[in-house]
Amino acid sequence: MNVTRTLATARRVLRQLGHDPRTIALLLLVPCLLLLLLRWVFDSDPRAFDSIGASLLGIFPLVTMFLVTSIATLRERTSGTLERLLSMPLGKADLVVGYALAFGLVAVVQAGLVTGLSIWGLDLDFAGSPWLLLVIALLDTLLGTALGLFVSAFAASEFQAVQFMPAVIFPQLLLCGLFTPRDTMQPVLEAMSNVLPMSYAVDGMNEVLRHADVTGDFVRDVCVVAGSGLLVLVLGAATLRRRTA
Repeated sequence: MNVTRTLATARRVLRQLGHDPRTIALLLLVPCLLLLLLRWVFDSDPRAFDSIGASLLGIFPLVTMFLVTSIATLRERTSGTLERLLSMPLGKADLVVGYALAFGLVAVVQAGLVTGLSIWGLDLDFAGSPWLLLVIALLDTLLGTALGLFVSAFAASEFQAVQFMPAVIFPQLLLCGLFTPRDTMQPVLEAMSNVLPMSYAVDGMNEVLRHADVTGDFVRDVCVVAGSGLLVLVLGAATLRRRTA
């Protein structure tokens, strides 16, 4: 991997994003609007918002980053841009890491906005440090970016990229412990949830919600989410194709 080529790829992606205000709005504003809507839903019961808001603080950005990244990467391939780039001295790792850096920078802004809105705008009540919430939210957005890069290699059209969302995101959403504690699920479902990274993202948020100090479980959750993102990025580089057949 060449650092100069990787950074050049990241700059190109950021320039493209800068010329697409609708994508910027989807990435930065939609998670905030969804959290605001959720707060209004639980307006009569703020404690219910506290219990579910922290979990969704990480889930909403993950979903939006997954959707935008998968479609943007697929568009590069179907338009022939990816094939032209890889015909130059640009390795797959340069391309994937460049994309990850570009969308990762957007993820930092996104995570900061949703965390700040939740804490200071929506009065989310939690025991831990707001910086810990930001760490988990940022890792979730980076995980969504990595998953989007990975699944784009298996889609032949933007419509197919969207169809991967029910297959990749929805099972994690159902089994992550958001709707019911994971240890009360059927054993087979609990075992499945134990290997899904979103489960640890939700667990990490709940650790910050309940504990003032950094716990061993929180460190485990952070390591699992970060490690999952890194693993998916490696798989994304390995499965990257020049063009769609």
